[in-house]
Amino acid sequence: MTPPIFIALDFTTEEEAIHFLDRNGLNGVPVKVGMQLFYREGPKLIERLKERDHSIFLDLKLHDIPNTVHQAMKNLARLEVDFVNVHAAGGRRMMEAARQGLEEVTNGHRPRLLAVTQLTSTDQDMLNQELLIDKPIDDVVKSYAKLAQKGGADGVVCSVYEAEQIKQIFEDDFLTVTPGIRLLGDENHDQKRVATPAIAKQKQADYLVIGRSITKVKNPKQAYNRAVKEWNHESSETIN
Repeated sequence: MTPPIFIALDFTTEEEAIHFLDRNGLNGVPVKVGMQLFYREGPKLIERLKERDHSIFLDLKLHDIPNTVHQAMKNLARLEVDFVNVHAAGGRRMMEAARQGLEEVTNGHRPRLLAVTQLTSTDQDMLNQELLIDKPIDDVVKSYAKLAQKGGADGVVCSVYEAEQIKQIFEDDFLTVTPGIRLLGDENHDQKRVATPAIAKQKQADYLVIGRSITKVKNPKQAYNRAVKEWNHESSETIN
């Protein structure tokens, strides 16, 4: 069974991304394609990855008026990726429009729709001082998750530390996809709410997204295997 770990292909070009996968023997692993790569290479990259048997999370975080998101999702649905996403902050009507757009052009095999709650670069100070949201970040994330579920999303993108709380609300019927994953000893870079694969598993995350801890190290295949071992409980790390 393929581990539920998406490698973030944060490269500039298609050739760089494919070369990385080939060079490190990462054929067929799940991958996340974000704005940086998709905006340059577009659908042809997705087709090439599908030909190579990669599951794909297309991470474009749509956030616009409902009609625009509806039409955009109709186009994204035709790419037949596994996951797409929107910002929950766009509201229930926007998420309903996104779900409708996906369903209009697929026959029972639509991409699963995720809603981003808060970016893992967001902390409490940023939430209060910059976004002017005067609530604890955990409460904001749970509220957005409830809104996403009502809007037809299949799950949310959240930090590891909110995944467990969301699972307590929705149990197994609502997915939690968690970026901000770092292997032991790695730097946090520009993300604030980070965790290891072992902690993510303990906190009931369903899927992980790992970028620089795999793509920016000397031996990416070894790092990927480490992440898989931690996910499979082959690690002694615990958290209270």
